[in-house]
Amino acid sequence: MADEKENGKDGELELDNSGKKKKMMIIIIAVVVLLGGGGAGYFFLMGDSGTSTSQVDIDAALDSDSGEAAVVEADSGAQLGSALYVPMPRPFRFNVPGAARDRFVEIRVQLLVRGGDNEENAKMHIPLIESTLLGVFSQANADDLATSAGKASLKQQSLAAVQKIMTDVEGDKTVEKVLFTGFVMQ
Repeated sequence: MADEKENGKDGELELDNSGKKKKMMIIIIAVVVLLGGGGAGYFFLMGDSGTSTSQVDIDAALDSDSGEAAVVEADSGAQLGSALYVPMPRPFRFNVPGAARDRFVEIRVQLLVRGGDNEENAKMHIPLIESTLLGVFSQANADDLATSAGKASLKQQSLAAVQKIMTDVEGDKTVEKVLFTGFVMQ
């Protein structure tokens, strides 16, 4: 009888060990799959985030719609600051004349600046920038704003005006791009 009890306990122990081995294998496989998936996700999502300075300069040169050839220095040692966005506190709301009728326009604007110093300069001069943008926007025509070319032209005029006023005040362009984050015309 003592042998049967010992054999019974051994049988149970063998079953428990094989069940534990299966659970341990499943856990190990799950951990390996999760780590592999996480590594692959990181590689695909974060792998190409470091664009070179020359690539950023080339993209900026190609993005300009001025029609003039932009001079690009490849990796001159000067680093671009990180891109920071300065939102205008209020949307611009104004009326523009059109051939058939006047239109109401609302534009939400953010400024792309590089580096913390330019961000602080832009924030400090928001009233001046708002006034400059409103002056440019008020010269627009509803028929022009109905086309994408007209909107792009308005962006270029806005950027030129803001860079001119910031150069006059701060001695530096400060703003790299004027971005329309919302555009409604009724």
